[in-house]
Amino acid sequence: MGGALALDGALQRLRGGDKDGEGDSAFARREAKRFVAELGRLKGSYVKIGQMMALLGEHFLPPVLTEALHTLEANTEPLPWASIAPVLQAELGERYAELDIEHTALAAASIAQVHRATVRATGEKIVLKVQYPGLAEVIDDDFDAVVRMLLLARWVQSGSELDDWLGSMREQLHHEIDYAREGQMIEEMGRLARAANARGERTVTYRVPRLYPEYSGGSVLGLEYVSGYRVSRSEVARLGQQRRNALGEAMLELFFMELYRWGLLQTDPNFGNYLIAPSATGDELVMLDFGSVLAPDEDFLLHLGNTISAGMAGDEAGVVESLVGLGCLRPDSSAQARDSFAAFCCQLLEPLAAPEELPPEYLNRYGEYRWAHSALLRRVGRQAAGSAATRHFTTPSGEFALIARKLTGVFTFIAVLGAEFNAHDMAQRYIEDWV
Repeated sequence: MGGALALDGALQRLRGGDKDGEGDSAFARREAKRFVAELGRLKGSYVKIGQMMALLGEHFLPPVLTEALHTLEANTEPLPWASIAPVLQAELGERYAELDIEHTALAAASIAQVHRATVRATGEKIVLKVQYPGLAEVIDDDFDAVVRMLLLARWVQSGSELDDWLGSMREQLHHEIDYAREGQMIEEMGRLARAANARGERTVTYRVPRLYPEYSGGSVLGLEYVSGYRVSRSEVARLGQQRRNALGEAMLELFFMELYRWGLLQTDPNFGNYLIAPSATGDELVMLDFGSVLAPDEDFLLHLGNTISAGMAGDEAGVVESLVGLGCLRPDSSAQARDSFAAFCCQLLEPLAAPEELPPEYLNRYGEYRWAHSALLRRVGRQAAGSAATRHFTTPSGEFALIARKLTGVFTFIAVLGAEFNAHDMAQRYIEDWV
């Protein structure tokens, strides 16, 4: 594949096309799809690795490859019960007999599948998230194999920046399979969510399923079973506008709490990681998966928080200083590069602007911001592509890439809800506390 791509690239340049070496020919697109199809056939950890590269690889992988990687499906065929039962028996020991476990999987993804169960003594409904057997032992070898494929196929080139990026990805991958860490995050995020609900400041409440430590182990997590709907379901779309607005505000406020108060951010924007549980007494936003929780250091949180607060205040110098602190802008950048990045951040923060500063074409008749109709991600994406092409741009850290992934997920979630609301007052409240 690598030799064929090199020949194709040379031919493209001889013909006067592909001057920038982007590898965007029909041949390159076909080879990218073939590469991704092979990962899909290998399944398991290869799919998870490919999905992570799709989300975090924009600065290293050719656009045609990241586009193809985004087609990898998270849902997969579950392993048969005969392969899962021994894992549960080994992990749960004598407690295995306390559960009546459904043999048919409730759901299956790239590195785990979920089985519903009943605690025989109490009738409690729980779910068991079971990691595929042997996964932890081969995850590093599988990761190295994918990297070798990328290098051999000339999709990436060796270098210190690539090594740093791959190191961040490997660490994130290990977090995904570290069920002891995920169990701790579930309990901590549950405590923080209950404290937020106790303040009674919103109509939507947050819910984290209870962890059952007695039914958990190194490759199994026992969790409370909670029913609800994904945001893309028709049952959610049929909710009234005010309820959908409140759910959208709750999702945005969850981000601000994670950033400004909790210091823990769930960075996987997959819709399957959230459920909406409608109720006549108050809707719930349910958080499900905590394998991708980021716990950034204080310096990172400081610079990220300051970027948002400076951007909302129109303080371009503060934005630039914070971007330098995050490692996304060189200290010796030109005035043009600084202005470009500051303008980009301010545009990205458009939904948080004061009502009188919001673009009127994206407002409803009540002057509320229409998130789905703003096409914000498409607009800022074009500007970001231009900024990233300058020599003043430095490759963001793995943490920053995860935050970008988080923000994309938050905006998309709100847009899919069809929510319409202004977020300035909420954001300003958190920023004033932060300052």
